[in-house]
Amino acid sequence: MRMRPALIAAAVMALCACGDASGAGGADASPSRLGLGREVAPHEVAKFDRDVGPDGAELPPGQGTVAEGATIYAAKCASCHGAKGEGMTGGFPAVIGRPANAEGFPFGGSSEPLDRTIGNYWPYATTVFDYVRRAMPQLTPGTLSDAEVYSLTAYLLAANQVIPMDATLDAASLRAVKMPYQDRFVPDNRKGGREVK
Repeated sequence: MRMRPALIAAAVMALCACGDASGAGGADASPSRLGLGREVAPHEVAKFDRDVGPDGAELPPGQGTVAEGATIYAAKCASCHGAKGEGMTGGFPAVIGRPANAEGFPFGGSSEPLDRTIGNYWPYATTVFDYVRRAMPQLTPGTLSDAEVYSLTAYLLAANQVIPMDATLDAASLRAVKMPYQDRFVPDNRKGGREVK
């Protein structure tokens, strides 16, 4: 068993000795020469290049209701996040919950551990859509349709008392949602360089 790390290290060193595609280090080590991988087609990149930023400019067409989202949540989310979004043991966080004092934002000064949920610790509603679309459900991420993601986002926002329970979300209405504590977040505007590294 002790030989395994040594064999792995030797294999890595052998690959490094091949050089890189620019020719530095000797032989041409491009993926085609080594028989590794293939060029990624534009439609394959498009499947993953779907980020939605805080301004929501990239939101797709479609819409969803809170009621539809509640049904989807029960079927695809509750087994990990709990029937009421309270979270589950094993690292599945709470997604629903707001402090009793709606004006409070206790995370900076509290010595008690607090659950960070969509309702009390999420700066932009558009990025709820983004995260759900890219990362959920955990075992099959990226499998929800845009309509399902709009519905789930509507349900999660309504359950967190951010939008009304009878709301329908689409790109325009989601961009208009202001999260309760949005003004408590400070954008990271560092450009990089020595002071960041």
